Amino acid sequence: MDHLAIIISMIESTSIESLRNSIDIVDVIGSYIELKKTGANFKANCPFHGEKTPSFVVSPSKQIYHCFGCGAGGDSIKFVMEIEKLSYPEAVEKLASMHNFTLQYTQGASEYDGAKRILEAIKQWYVKNLDYNEAARQYLRSRGVSGSSIEAFEIGYAGSSQSVISFLQNQHLPLPQAQEAGIIARGEKNELYARLVERIIFPIHSPNGSIAGFGGRTMGNHPAKYINSPQTKLFNKSRLLYGYHKAKERIYANKRVIVCEGYLDVIMLHQAGFGEAVATLGTALTAEHLPLLRRGEPRIILAYDGDKAGVAAALKAAQMLSVAGFDGGVVLFPGGQDPADMIAQDKSEEVSRLLRTAAPLIPFVIETIASSHTLANPREKEVAFGAIKHYLASLSPIMQDAYTQTAATHLGISASLFSRGAIHQKAKERIVQKKEDIALLGIIKTLLERPTLIDDVLDVLDSSMFGEYEPLLLALLQSGQNHLQLDGLMIDETICSLSEEELKQSLLWILSGYYTQQYQSIAKNSSLSYEKKSHYMRKIKTDIIPRLKKGELVAYESFGII
Repeated sequence: MDHLAIIISMIESTSIESLRNSIDIVDVIGSYIELKKTGANFKANCPFHGEKTPSFVVSPSKQIYHCFGCGAGGDSIKFVMEIEKLSYPEAVEKLASMHNFTLQYTQGASEYDGAKRILEAIKQWYVKNLDYNEAARQYLRSRGVSGSSIEAFEIGYAGSSQSVISFLQNQHLPLPQAQEAGIIARGEKNELYARLVERIIFPIHSPNGSIAGFGGRTMGNHPAKYINSPQTKLFNKSRLLYGYHKAKERIYANKRVIVCEGYLDVIMLHQAGFGEAVATLGTALTAEHLPLLRRGEPRIILAYDGDKAGVAAALKAAQMLSVAGFDGGVVLFPGGQDPADMIAQDKSEEVSRLLRTAAPLIPFVIETIASSHTLANPREKEVAFGAIKHYLASLSPIMQDAYTQTAATHLGISASLFSRGAIHQKAKERIVQKKEDIALLGIIKTLLERPTLIDDVLDVLDSSMFGEYEPLLLALLQSGQNHLQLDGLMIDETICSLSEEELKQSLLWILSGYYTQQYQSIAKNSSLSYEKKSHYMRKIKTDIIPRLKKGELVAYESFGII
């Protein structure tokens, strides 16, 4: 074990327990995948195996998750271990970092604390550097950025590569940790260099406000106008949104998120009073952003440039959001301008009007697909029809019904064409359990919740009668703690715990089926003597079955057949 691993392993157990008690598994898992509330629990497509029908369940009351497809399950720490491919102590530290929780160590400190300390120190250095770079300050003034916005968003400046390295050395900040934090890297000749040089710096924070990385805008002729920190343990650009930590209170209050394309768009929108603005980090909106956008159930307004690239990005994002069930709209800023440009030109009122009159997501997608084809050409119209039909089929049945006529109007065709011989309604896969499966699982769940009934059940049923569920019953009899399948059964809302009368009826039904099957097997068994066969069959037919029909639970008896 290396030195770092030894330090990480020295987290105090009481501190881990305090962390567990301070976090909510729904928040933890919801920051990685999109969860939808179903009854008392939350469901999603399992992140650990491919599936189309959600079988991944998160229980807020029990603080566990379980997938009924692949069997994965556990608590918040186990989830982070599996999703991030981390060891137990690494997952504990990751969770603590995500929730600004300070762990207690028997010795040493967290590697996340080290990375955050370096990021925080370099951020403050970048901020100070801006005071000494007139070209960077002039650029920000030319874009309309006020001094208060520069201060609020902690905008800074990175100088030469050597100045960055010198700063780290002078502050006695460990270079290996600075490399892990994405500040520096090694070149082909193993030389150290700073990743962000001669750029205006925009600090990027996690949703809870802790520093995660940086974005930088070039002040020279570099072909990459904007670049971000590389992927690190703290920085994942596909899950972060610039400005979210500042916008979240307004988002929750106003039930609206304005998603932009750039850092300056966010800054200028906030400056003009649109405090719900956030931006993707140089990438398109992805499915990984959806859990974060879902928080607070806001409307999503896509505020993109009106050029060809902006329209394409808006179309892709609008499709993804509408299929995922989000409400919202699209604003395409006219004349090649972006929100930052319009606000800098004192056009805040016009920006406000555009945001208020955003085109709803679904009509925007339909209209954009239709307008991208020459509908006077029958073959192109057919292609557009196919694309729109496929899109509508991915929506809920109610949304399909609501927008079929809209689609037909844009294409100039009859709405009936959308339902002819095709998927007007998306087929839903369902796992249908046999009555016997439900009865057996219901019995096990009842025994989990009321162990005092175990002896009553085992008087009349043998564990072998539970078939594929026998290991589950045996696990229950051996205390059942930390058993993934039992955890899954506990939070499975399709399996109900039984009242005593319901339990009796389930036992009678199972016993009737068991002894009927025994009777048939005995009749076909050529290895039994005539006397034994006759005795067994008569006992079942004239004694056991009639007693069961009268509602009497008969003590288990094996005939050694099946």
